[in-house]
Amino acid sequence: MTTLSIDHVSRWFGNVVAVNDITMTIGPGVTGLLGPNGAGKSTLINLMGGFLAPSTGSVTLDGQPVWRNEQIYRHIGIVPEREAMYDFLTGREFVLANAELHGLGAKEAQRALATVEMEYAQDRRIATYSKGMRQRVKMASALVHEPSVLLLDEPFNGMDPRQRMQLMDLLRRMGDEGRTVLFSSHILEEVEQLAWHIEVVVAGRHAASGDFRKIRRLMTDRPHRYLVRSSDDRALAAALIADPSTSGIEVDLAEGALRVQAVDFGRFTTLLPRVARDHGIRLLTVSPSDESLESVFSYLVAA
Repeated sequence: MTTLSIDHVSRWFGNVVAVNDITMTIGPGVTGLLGPNGAGKSTLINLMGGFLAPSTGSVTLDGQPVWRNEQIYRHIGIVPEREAMYDFLTGREFVLANAELHGLGAKEAQRALATVEMEYAQDRRIATYSKGMRQRVKMASALVHEPSVLLLDEPFNGMDPRQRMQLMDLLRRMGDEGRTVLFSSHILEEVEQLAWHIEVVVAGRHAASGDFRKIRRLMTDRPHRYLVRSSDDRALAAALIADPSTSGIEVDLAEGALRVQAVDFGRFTTLLPRVARDHGIRLLTVSPSDESLESVFSYLVAA
C-alpha cells in the first residue's frame, strides 16, 4: 500500500504564499485535486513529486521524505501542466530519454508509448504534435518506469473527447490495480467522472475532503444567489421574503431586478413560480448570479 502524506505543508515564493498549512493523505485509487485556477494545485503536485521543497512541514511517501530522495523518485511518475518540451526530439526519443534515466531501454519506452496509444506518431517530432498528443507523450514518459504513484497536473487540457475517454479508462485501470493516482482539475465534471476521492484547495488552503457525493452535497446545500426580473419586483420581493427558503432580497435599481439569496434550493425552485402565479406576476428573467466554481470553492473554505 503506497501512501503520500502531506503534513502541515506550506510553500511560499518571496511574499506570496502558494500553499498554506495543508495536511492530507493520498492513498491507492484515483484522487481528484479540485480547485480554481491559481489555487495552488500545481505547487502542491510539485511538492508531492519532489520538485519543490516545503517551506515548512513535510511530504513523505510511505514514511520516507520525498525531497532529495533518489530512491523515492523511482516510485513516482509526474505529468506537469506546462507545455514546454524538447520539441526537436521525436516522441519515441523523448520517452526513451526518460527510460534511460531510470536504467531502462527501448523495450520499456515502446511499452509506455503503446499504453497511451502514441505508437502511430512516435517517429514524428514533438514540434508537430497537437496539445493533446503532447499530453499523451508526457504520460508515456511518466509511465515508463511503471511507478506506484502517478501525479498529473490538469492532464485533460487540450485533449479531444476520444483522447479524454482513453486517458480516463487508463487512470481507472491504474487505480483498480492499487496504484496511487492523483490528478488536478478545475473542472468539476472531470473529477466527478473519474475520482474515487476528492481534495479541494482554494487560495492555497485545504477547503474540503471526501468522496464526490459529500463534496457535491456541500456545494448543493450552500446559499444560492439569483438575479430575478419580473413585471412587479416589489410585490414579488414581499411575497418571497415571507418564506424561510429565502434569507435575503435586495432591489437592484441599476439592474432593474431583484437579488435573491436562497438557503433552501429545492424549496425555492418550486416557490418562485408558484408565488408569481398566485400574485399575477410575470417572471421575465431568472438567472444564477454566483455559479462560478470560484464562488463554490469560496463557500467551501468558509463551510
